[in-house]
Amino acid sequence: MAEQNGQNNQPKQQDVNQLLKVRREKLAEMQEAGKDPFEITKYDVTHHSEDVKALYIPHEEKLLAGRKEVDVTGLDEQEARAAKKQDYEERRAIMDAEPITVCVAGRMMLKRVMGKASFCTLRDLKGDIQIYVAKDAVGEEAYATFKKSDIGDIFGVKGYAFRTMTGEISIHANEITMLTKSLQILPEKFHGLTDTDIRYRQRYVDLIMNADVKDTFIKRSKILSTIRRFLDGQGFMEVETPMLVANPGGAAARPFETHFNALDEDLKLRISLELYLKRLIVGGMERVYEIGRVFRNEGLDTRHNPEFTLMELYQAYTDYNGMMDLTENMYRHIAQEVLGTTTITYQGIEMDLGKPFERITMVDAVKKYAGVDFNEIHTTEEAKAIAKEKGIEFEDWHTKGHILNLFFEEFVEEHLIQPTFVMDHPIEISPLTKKKPGNPDYVERFEMFMNGWEMCNAYSELNDPIDQRERFALQDANAAAGDEEAEHCDEDFLNALEIGMPPTGGIGYGIDRLCMLMTDSPAIRDVLLFPTMKSLN
Repeated sequence: MAEQNGQNNQPKQQDVNQLLKVRREKLAEMQEAGKDPFEITKYDVTHHSEDVKALYIPHEEKLLAGRKEVDVTGLDEQEARAAKKQDYEERRAIMDAEPITVCVAGRMMLKRVMGKASFCTLRDLKGDIQIYVAKDAVGEEAYATFKKSDIGDIFGVKGYAFRTMTGEISIHANEITMLTKSLQILPEKFHGLTDTDIRYRQRYVDLIMNADVKDTFIKRSKILSTIRRFLDGQGFMEVETPMLVANPGGAAARPFETHFNALDEDLKLRISLELYLKRLIVGGMERVYEIGRVFRNEGLDTRHNPEFTLMELYQAYTDYNGMMDLTENMYRHIAQEVLGTTTITYQGIEMDLGKPFERITMVDAVKKYAGVDFNEIHTTEEAKAIAKEKGIEFEDWHTKGHILNLFFEEFVEEHLIQPTFVMDHPIEISPLTKKKPGNPDYVERFEMFMNGWEMCNAYSELNDPIDQRERFALQDANAAAGDEEAEHCDEDFLNALEIGMPPTGGIGYGIDRLCMLMTDSPAIRDVLLFPTMKSLN
């Protein structure tokens, strides 16, 4: 790493420790002079960088309307330069007569010191803007402080907008104030911050150095606000449910465990939002949703982080068909609002959200891509035989339905690039879902896939407490047989179902994967501000 102050002849091998020492010495000098930047408590910012540029352009067009470009035809080089300079000064005089005054603040990313006048680049939330700092304008003392400043220092600038002779919209500083002294060294400007491990561990530096990273998280925030507005417009109410629970049901996953000292009780971090939200449906809240963190004690890869953002919603008096319609409309709306188009390009692959999403049963999908028709397989023994033939590994306790799902994961998922609803899952892997009328081996469930990824999971919710108790009993048996992700009986939830839950459609969305697709991010860590990392200690 090296300091960047616009002087190309700076020694690149200068000792980093010495650089850090010099920064602290500069801070001590300011403090001794009674100008400690850390004592400043606020700074009134009126504009960001892009706001200044957006204001200046129409103002310039208005004031310079009708003024033609200088004609240098027939002039030699020296005469042309003189004519252009005079034209610039005349234009500048017109603009300076009606200045746009601004107050900006940001981190200094570049500095060019040139005697009594200098330039620097400030970076704020919306981008970069050039600052012109002249001793005559800001005063000798402020200019001396500026000259001694370092890349990474944070400044406040009051002044007016102008365009330089090279055409760059800038700010002419009338006042410049150091607001924060940076005591560390930013990565070298021209190489940036590329080490992914450092980027994830020091996201604050990543955000400073990589504009596209900041844009990703701004877009993520917009995705979440768009979802909320969409659901609020559909009559849904946002709620919050517990993160620390005794029984982490609602999904097939291993929980994190902890101990609550005050009650001397073992608790777990939630793996799902489902069972508490359904309790609210029982209570008469007909449309509810929650966007929140859930925790699953599983591995790390490009699509999995043990702490991630899940959204679940539940709507009374509808079924999984209603959830399909809502999902299709919502995804299309998000893409249009956030990207301005219903076509997503992810890692060079186009996915069209504008067309009706394909709908296919899991059995038909396996038949299409694996060539195996599970309608013709009637027993678990037959399913295990065909699994062995196709090289599918399974557990002894697996049944026909489990093996159908294994076939789907092995042969089908990778082909589901365009938005696709895969429907009607086997009952064995869907313990909270209503059976299909007339076909009790399957349930009214779907998963939506894009880019070969599962994007959401939805049911016609099981509201029969007797059936639900039997399903929980099967899950307990699976857990006893070695299934670490099996659910366990939740007596309070069963009590809620006995009170009575209306017919309900419910769905869970992986928000991080949606953000990956919408921002063309190759890994889930790229859309998590602070992803889970192994401790360095």
